[in-house]
Amino acid sequence: MKVIVVGSSHGGFEAVQELLQDYPQAEIQWYEKGDFISFLSCGMQLYLEGIVKDVNSVRYATKSKMEQQGVHVFVQQEVTAIKPQDHQVDIHNLVDDTTRTEAYDKLIISPGAIPAQLPVPGKDLDNIYFMRGRDWAIKLKRASVEPDIKNVVVIGSGYIGIEAAEVFAKAGKNVTIIDILPRILGTYLDKEFTDILEHDLKQRKITLALGQNVQKFVGQNQKVQQVITDQGSYDADLVIEAAGIKPNTEWLADVLELNPDKTIKTDAYQRTSQPDIFAVGDATWVTFAPTGKPAKIALATNSRRQGRYAVKNLEKAQYPTPGVSGSSALSVFDYHFASTGIKDATAKNYQTEVASIYLEDNYRPAFVPQTHNAKVQFKLTYSPKDGRVLGAQIMSTVDVTANINAISLAIQQHLTVADLAYTDFFFQPGYDRPWNIINVAAQKAQRQLNN
Repeated sequence: MKVIVVGSSHGGFEAVQELLQDYPQAEIQWYEKGDFISFLSCGMQLYLEGIVKDVNSVRYATKSKMEQQGVHVFVQQEVTAIKPQDHQVDIHNLVDDTTRTEAYDKLIISPGAIPAQLPVPGKDLDNIYFMRGRDWAIKLKRASVEPDIKNVVVIGSGYIGIEAAEVFAKAGKNVTIIDILPRILGTYLDKEFTDILEHDLKQRKITLALGQNVQKFVGQNQKVQQVITDQGSYDADLVIEAAGIKPNTEWLADVLELNPDKTIKTDAYQRTSQPDIFAVGDATWVTFAPTGKPAKIALATNSRRQGRYAVKNLEKAQYPTPGVSGSSALSVFDYHFASTGIKDATAKNYQTEVASIYLEDNYRPAFVPQTHNAKVQFKLTYSPKDGRVLGAQIMSTVDVTANINAISLAIQQHLTVADLAYTDFFFQPGYDRPWNIINVAAQKAQRQLNN
């Protein structure tokens, strides 16, 4: 059997790994348009801040090591067209500008997504960067130490935008964050958490221009100098656009059935509308565990899981890809937070009625002095009808983010607040309190539900 895998990031990489285990005799061809396989954009901040020194180490695999395992790896070769009726793909070699056709028995595509560019005047000026991929990582690293770059404007306050803002603030730049939304990180955290983070960013001299719509970029000699919004203008020697992504699927529109948002339509087994073609990653939807319905949630963990399940269902559809809770985490300067499932701020997006319990507590028992203690914020979201757990958020200056994994499992297993109220979590004063903060929140939710 010959399997072609297109794309070398999370989904493509995991598909290849599963193929090596499940189909060791298969001929595997792995294609990457760029000159570097499996770069991890989620590790970019660690490189930009100097924690990881070598940009070439921010990856899953190397071409040589994969070839040692029997995988035929092709870099700088772009799959430009799919011919489902013939079980063939057209390939453009970007090095020598030649084209050829390859046949396949099974095809797994992980086309990913590309940064969304604002369609405003001045968008083609120099020094407008994106924070995605190895090439941009190298350019951003140079910009972070460039003395002529003093004012940096970040557009977008999701994970990528906040990471970019922190990198350049630590590099000594004047940073402004612009977002059309009224709060930073609004998809991931409710107001109780973002109020604290916004205050902290302001204390660090980061300007927040929230609830503002970018109108245009202004520059001179082809270099950007200002970002103009509907409410003001902001000096910019560098602009980093982090205002979302769009699926890389234009080349597939006449071949595969797409969803209204141009992502690839797949079934529960990662199969597309064409036989023997599977799709995984950011260009697809996932099943959202709190609702059981499809949703667009672009996370590396989702892509990796889909890559594995595409291969599990390669010859026979028998293993539906499990639903996901949308769990994620991030550090913002001294704060560490994680969230999963539905929040108050996102409940309307899923047409779901929710109730929540918010609390603040010490990280350790009260007898532990504050020099070795810290405040923890936790919010548990559940169904007011039956108490089923729907989501949670946690934040502290100590790293308690792993707690969110327990909530993710609770969501996927359809547990209720009653199940969590007295769940057996360990206690040791050096690590936590006698009642885990999840227990405390669930006990309060249980009482709230019963009143």
